[in-house]
Amino acid sequence: MFSDNQLSPAKARRLFRSDKLTLEFIAGIKWKDGFVCRKCGNTNYCEGKTPYSRRCTRCKTEESATAHTLFHHCKFPVRKAFYIAYSVCVEGKEFSSYEYAEKLGIRQMTCWKFRKKILTCLQKKKKSRHTPSLAKLLLMEDKTTKPARR
Repeated sequence: MFSDNQLSPAKARRLFRSDKLTLEFIAGIKWKDGFVCRKCGNTNYCEGKTPYSRRCTRCKTEESATAHTLFHHCKFPVRKAFYIAYSVCVEGKEFSSYEYAEKLGIRQMTCWKFRKKILTCLQKKKKSRHTPSLAKLLLMEDKTTKPARR
């Protein structure tokens, strides 16, 4: 279920319906080889507080399904972000940010910034001469994004 070949447009449309299904898909891609804590390296985990998050049993650090992915610090629904990523990467559609905003019901600048984030990650992958699959692109961490202030 986690490769581009197996993610048909029908399955993708099903993911666009709810954040829960989208998070389940992202978590499946992220931890398909098993969970490894980024802080201590432990491989044992328990369920976290939020849906599809995992908590390390040794250091108690919780990691969400979207942490350290393209969707990290995404402040709008993950299903809408996944729709933009899927249409840019897999379908190759060149919608403008205005069209995304109208279709998804979110601000135009939000769509523009997220689309730019996707295209930046794609450019980084193209420079390394590897064609990125959707799964690899989703797991890319955008280093240019600054963490939210606390």
